[in-house]
Amino acid sequence: MRHPSGRPTIPSPLRLYGGRVMLRPLVPQDFAAWREVRVRNEAWLTPWEPRRPLPQFDPTVNRNAFTSRCGARERDAAAGLSFGFGLFVDDRLSGEVNINHILRGAIQTGTIGYWVDERLAGQGLVAEGVVVVAEFAFERLWLHRLEICIVPRNQNSRRVMEKLAIREEGVAIRALEINGTWEDHARYGLTAEEWQARANELRQRWLLPAARPGDATTQAPV
Repeated sequence: MRHPSGRPTIPSPLRLYGGRVMLRPLVPQDFAAWREVRVRNEAWLTPWEPRRPLPQFDPTVNRNAFTSRCGARERDAAAGLSFGFGLFVDDRLSGEVNINHILRGAIQTGTIGYWVDERLAGQGLVAEGVVVVAEFAFERLWLHRLEICIVPRNQNSRRVMEKLAIREEGVAIRALEINGTWEDHARYGLTAEEWQARANELRQRWLLPAARPGDATTQAPV
């Protein structure tokens, strides 16, 4: 649904659905579930994420910091700057798929980042979540391009891109700080034209309830 001004109108509360996953913004009441999955997966996630803040500012362990994170993401979504989604499987918080760094004007782009509970890796859930979010980005936000940036040695996360056949565009040198180090990132891109050509195929393979393809892995939000 398009606003009369041409701006996208986003329903509230926002829920996105795939065949097996549900995505929604996280709220302060999700703190216990967030803390449990993040602490349990610390060794799995830390090598691929920016360096953690001090404990008093770390939403993984500090309820107030998590509440502030939720509020900041709500404001960013209201301003159309980014959209953060918890990835829920069987009503259990199991990861995130986010659209960050949305730019309008002549570029009309956003960056997707994701992570998943290690216990659920290998089940195609992140790939499904990426398709759900891409559908939202292209058909409800009217973005023209999405980008996914991955540390080249993160073969698990790159496998998601391979499963979805997302085009690789090259390597950005020392593009992002990851775990205290400025890391190169392989860049993957998907345009609105590519989405239009492939939307039916991607929905059929990843979003229908009977679909159980592929494997899913983790990429830290970027």
